[in-house]
Amino acid sequence: MTMKATLLLASMIALGSAASAETRIGMITTLSGGGASLGIDVRDGFLLALEQAGRDDIEMIIEDDERAPDVAVQLADRMIQAEDVDIMTGIIWSNLAMAVVPSVTAQDVFYLSPNAGPSQLAGRGCHPNYFNVAWQNDNLHEAAGAYANTAGYTNSFILAPNYPAGQDALSGYQRFYEGELAGELYTQLGQTDYAAEIAQIRASGADSVFFFLPGGMGISFLRQYADSGLDIPVIGPAFSFDQGILQAVGADALGVVNTSQWSPDLENEANVAFVSAFEEAYGRIPSLYASQGFDTANLILSALEVADPNEDPDAFREALRAADFASTRGEFTFGPNHHPIQDIYVREVVQDGEIFTNRLIGVALEDRGDAYADDCSM
Repeated sequence: MTMKATLLLASMIALGSAASAETRIGMITTLSGGGASLGIDVRDGFLLALEQAGRDDIEMIIEDDERAPDVAVQLADRMIQAEDVDIMTGIIWSNLAMAVVPSVTAQDVFYLSPNAGPSQLAGRGCHPNYFNVAWQNDNLHEAAGAYANTAGYTNSFILAPNYPAGQDALSGYQRFYEGELAGELYTQLGQTDYAAEIAQIRASGADSVFFFLPGGMGISFLRQYADSGLDIPVIGPAFSFDQGILQAVGADALGVVNTSQWSPDLENEANVAFVSAFEEAYGRIPSLYASQGFDTANLILSALEVADPNEDPDAFREALRAADFASTRGEFTFGPNHHPIQDIYVREVVQDGEIFTNRLIGVALEDRGDAYADDCSM
């Protein structure tokens, strides 16, 4: 983190002592251990939006969930019962979201997800006070399946970690993919050794590999896959080919196709300004997670211009639903279950000087909602 970014973070957290604070936002995210880069990027994008807005009436309370559901639950209960927060956000991992979000919304607190979008919360577990600002878990994987068809792949080997987002990933890929499966594997969450899985891929006769392994898991898999000498094409969602992962993996990821609702080279006014401001503040290209944190903060800010979540929660909810702000992804709307309806893009890993990043090459799905909205009773 640059000195400017450190001062930015300190100044935003200092709002917690401001007597003029009218809205209290609790952010529980992963700031240490495996996957910390994801939570750090969500936090940094969120704080950048608040800094740009110049709001001195918002109090931020930020805590590290340590990627542990029990820790996240304890933090959420304390924020609601002792800190009296009005809005909560920040969770990266779907198993933590499943542990926290239903309890938060049951206590009449708004929860806006900048990342995790488990199918259970999009369907029967939907709630009027729960919004996902990023996507429903299946979306980027559905787009990968659609791309596989256009690429002519007919025998994919698929793998993901055995937790809610991993299960949604493989379901999503198969929803649009029209070919056969050479194999299907669930790995351990946090796994770092993929020798056995790569051996199975080698023996499977697959013509393509789809995987969802976010954070350090993706780094380990991609390095070991490259070292194995396999030349079977790899497809994945943006989570496995984001900025932090690409810098760690390097040239071994070049040319890999992945899917995302956002890319640093999206040419809309809000995104161009965001990428420039983030690089200036933090000294690095923003990631998908940073863009989602930025959008989540700006959605909240747009709704606060209309109503106070305590004084008029119905009006605040309607203002959130309107999504009246300039999103980094471009135009989108919320579906009936408060999950985005949006375009999902196809990107390719490229090298720009010494930096590895993604370049847009097409659209996989247009105005895609999700498969679970009909199960939502709102």
